[in-house]
Amino acid sequence: MVFRKLFGGGKQQDAEPAIPVVRNVTIGRTVRLDPLAWRRLGSDALFKMDTDTLEIVAQGSIDLGVDGWVHRFYTEDDVMLQMVSPDPQGLEAEDFTVFRPWSSAYPPDGHARRDWADRLRAPAFTQPGLDVYRRFWFGDTDARQEPVSFWENVYDDRSGRNARRIYQTCMLFSRDLPGEGSELLLAIEMEPQGGDLTHEIMIGIPLDVGEFEA
Repeated sequence: MVFRKLFGGGKQQDAEPAIPVVRNVTIGRTVRLDPLAWRRLGSDALFKMDTDTLEIVAQGSIDLGVDGWVHRFYTEDDVMLQMVSPDPQGLEAEDFTVFRPWSSAYPPDGHARRDWADRLRAPAFTQPGLDVYRRFWFGDTDARQEPVSFWENVYDDRSGRNARRIYQTCMLFSRDLPGEGSELLLAIEMEPQGGDLTHEIMIGIPLDVGEFEA
């Protein structure tokens, strides 16, 4: 995965924090997850983790305008805890999810990029080795839908002095699991400033506010 090169590895510095602490989560802190959040999904779920702790090494911020803000928290292994809030400080954060990397690829040519873009617009996402995931954003009607694009500022220390900017175009898909729960698939085309464009797939699950703490 290329997420590590983009989001990890920065040395933490002793500086006045300038990035928000959201639900007590920020760079340098440990998040504890309730393992029942994924164990209860059963053997059909692809999302699995061998640890219930996340050591946060990088933090991302996305301004969606009238749709609010997205706050992202990354580990060395590119696991991503995500929270959505109507405010930039995350004081009213809700809509919690956790994702882990599934695959990463460098598109070899323009045809591969166009094919990926078509897949993001489709009502369902298919990939070898994966079940079918129906579009979650905008509903799963048969109509094609344009994906969402935004810039993410990613920080490696709490001073907030230096941010790496990554342009992303993505769509969120989901599938119902037998019994209880659902699983998410985030398909992304991402290009850091000055870096190479990649196609990423992340698998995730929704979290209740009581299923994590820092």
